[in-house]
Formats: sequence, C-alpha cells, structure tokens
Amino acid sequence: MTSFLRSDRSRPVAVWLFSVAALVFGMVVLGGATRLTGSGLSITQWKPISGTIPPLSQHAWLLEFQNYQRIPQYRYINAGMSLEAFKGIYWWEWAHRLLGRVVGVVFAVPFLVFLYLRRLSVRMIWRCVVLFVLGGLQGLVGWWMVASGLEGRVSVAPERLAIHLGLALILYAALIWTGWEAWSGPARPTYRSRWPLAALGLLGLVYLQCLLGALVAGNQAGLVYNDWPMMAGQWFPRGYLEGGLWHSLLHSQAAVQFDHRMVAYLLLAASAGLAVSAARSVRLAGPARGLFVALGVMVSAQAALGVGTLINQAPLALSAAHQALAAIVLAVAVTLAWRTQRV
Repeated sequence: MTSFLRSDRSRPVAVWLFSVAALVFGMVVLGGATRLTGSGLSITQWKPISGTIPPLSQHAWLLEFQNYQRIPQYRYINAGMSLEAFKGIYWWEWAHRLLGRVVGVVFAVPFLVFLYLRRLSVRMIWRCVVLFVLGGLQGLVGWWMVASGLEGRVSVAPERLAIHLGLALILYAALIWTGWEAWSGPARPTYRSRWPLAALGLLGLVYLQCLLGALVAGNQAGLVYNDWPMMAGQWFPRGYLEGGLWHSLLHSQAAVQFDHRMVAYLLLAASAGLAVSAARSVRLAGPARGLFVALGVMVSAQAALGVGTLINQAPLALSAAHQALAAIVLAVAVTLAWRTQRV
C-alpha cells in the first residue's frame, strides 16, 4: 500500500481520464452517425482482433458483401445494393469498431504506465479497474445489440440500442467524474445542502432522457408525429398503447416519442428553475452557481434543437448534432453533480 501515492490528486492522471472520456464522446457521436446512415449491420461478424484490418482485396470485399446479403436488412431494405454502396456503409461501422479498440488501448497503456510509475493511489487503481471492466462489457453489449438485427429483424432491437448507449454514457460519466477526482482529490465533508441532491436529480433526468432518445432512434420515431407541440393534432397520441404497456414503452413509436417529449419538458422546467434559484443563492459557491446556469441554458438549447430535428423529420446533420449536444449536456450535469459535493 505504501508504495503507491497516498493522495488521489494527480493532474497527469486527470488529463488522461479526460482524454479517454473525449474518445468515448467521439464513440457516441460516431455510433449515432453509424445508426443514422443505416450502417450498423454492415459487419455481420465479431472479430475483436482480426476485425481491426478491413478488407484489402476485391475478393475480401466480396466475402464481406456476401455475408451482408444473407441478413434481412439487405433482403428487405437494401436489395440490389452495389458493392460500392456497401463499402460506404461498411466504413462507418468499421470506423466505429476501430475507435472502440482505440479507446481500449488509450485507456490500458497509460494505466499500466501510471501503475508502474506508482502514480495511482490504491483507491484510484480500483476505480480504473472498474472503468476497464465497463469498457470491455460495452464491447460485448455492442455485439449483443448487433446480433439482434442479423436474424428476423431489419434493424437492431430498440431496447438493446438503449442499453448499449446507456452503458456507454455510464462509462463516459464515470470517466469524467473520476477525472475530476484526480484533478482535485476527494471531497471533504461540508455543511448539509440541498444542492448536491438537486444536481444528482438533474443528472438522473438527463441520463433518463438520453435513454428515451435511444428508444426514439431505435424505433425511428423521429420520422412520425412531426408536428409540435401536438402529435398528429392531439395532445396525447391515440397510438400510445400497442400490444400492452411494456411493449408500448419500448416499441410504440407514439409512446417513445411522447415519453421523450414529456421528460424533456420536465428536465427543461427543472433545470431552468434550479438555474434561477442558483443564480440568486448567496451560499452557493461561484463555480457551482455557474454550472447550474450553464446547464439550464444548454438544456434549453438542446430542447430547441430537438424540436427542430423533429419538425424537419430527423435529417442526418440535425440528428447527429442533437445526439452530440446530449452527450455534452450529460458531461456538464456530471461536472455539476461532482462540484456540488464540494460546496
């Protein structure tokens, strides 16, 4: 134990963790683009090592294309696709998987170096081990998601997409939180305050909204009910219940879009109210106050972008921007929750 640093504070470790978080952010954005371009099922096999190398010959490309032609998405959606068009969707998925491998290397190699140099406390070592396990689990869940679209479906199962994104965001949030811990050290006991609980509540709402957004994306619910604030001229969509409550919550286009809208309104009201309250507070420290206000502004911008994406029937650029901003909002919410532990 004594051979390691007693303090959790290390700026180089913090920069490393923030860098990995930035790569995970890139994974989230690239994963969204992969889904939006219909590319997620273009690679039908999971080869963690050999899959790093893309097809290098015409014969290799034809074999990959033949594998894709066997799945329902090709037969029912992309029948007649040319090899060149297939290469277009293949590169999106290959890049997404390659970036996942890069994240693993960028995490593992510096971790081993910091461990060798004794720059990590025992507490930080265990946190990093948990982060590494989460990263490995994310790869397994990603393949589990893809496998759901290889037989009997033309796309991945929406609930598996939500789990895949949800786990990625947990890893992303944990990297950011642990990075701040490494930057400043663990929190010291402070006076009891309502602000930490409020910040954690906002963080939970932001995370829930991201999961609901994944269900909207997985069900392609952004392509229907493109009026706002009503849905097909109704405040509550007639098609909300389809095949039972649980099935509706996961698979009804009306239900997942309605739920996403309602949580957006709740998050918008909560973040705005807390931003105003924080701005008026005399006991709240300056950085935390600024983060409450910043989060309120960013949630408002995200809501406006969401409405714009909806009424324009989810074009690629707006949809990608909406997902990227959601990840940025989550990062701010994590930072706020971390910071309020120190007011």
